[in-house]
Amino acid sequence: MAQVSIVTYRRVAKIRHDGAMRFMCVGDSMTIGRAGDFTWRYRMWQHLEAAPDGPHELVGPRTALYDADTGTASSSAYAADDFPPAARRHLAGWGEGWLHMAPLIADAVTAHRPDVLLVSLGLIDLGFYTDSAQTAENTAAFLTAAREANPHIRVVLLPVIPNVRAETDAPFAAECAHFNEALAKTVADASTPQSPLLLASHPPAYDIHTSTYDGTHPNPTGEHHLAGAFADALHEAWGVGARYAATAAFAVSSGSGPRG
Repeated sequence: MAQVSIVTYRRVAKIRHDGAMRFMCVGDSMTIGRAGDFTWRYRMWQHLEAAPDGPHELVGPRTALYDADTGTASSSAYAADDFPPAARRHLAGWGEGWLHMAPLIADAVTAHRPDVLLVSLGLIDLGFYTDSAQTAENTAAFLTAAREANPHIRVVLLPVIPNVRAETDAPFAAECAHFNEALAKTVADASTPQSPLLLASHPPAYDIHTSTYDGTHPNPTGEHHLAGAFADALHEAWGVGARYAATAAFAVSSGSGPRG
């Protein structure tokens, strides 16, 4: 799949609440993570904590990880002991996509007042619920609802990263490509100075065979790649934060297992 380039805009004034810029991570199983994971949200929190233009906060209505034993989002067993409970907040769910998040986003934005949404959705939709055209419609509904709740909301969107299924299922791979084309068009057509949209790049080093533990879900290496895609997009397009730094922790935790 061709990489999607970052769409750049003039830098916009930062919107702050109580002195902190607020980010909400929105996503599916790749974002919520499962019991024992670090999650890319943790990597993003580490990055934002070190950014020179802080303070920053992660906000959202949920804090839990997915518990595979119970099939519920009920675990607090993060791999990182230094991930503060307040920073674990998100709007992500195992098996949830644009279809599920579109009805939830307005209330979440109203209640938790994010300035920026960091969104990684679409794979589960295309895999189980909707085709690319229907998924694009749900994406538009999500953005409309978010803007109704906050007309100044900024949104960074990650294109769908096809999983291992795409290697043997050509129609599914094509749907992923079609949706990514539609997502790029949405960003180009619907972005406004008041509420800018930003398309992050497919992480160039992300490889489903080395960056995931099962062909879909990120391992520690993949978590860093996903966080880096969002961080670099924010910095390069809007001057928010800094470029993502591959730290010593990245080298230590870049194994192939889900726990790191």
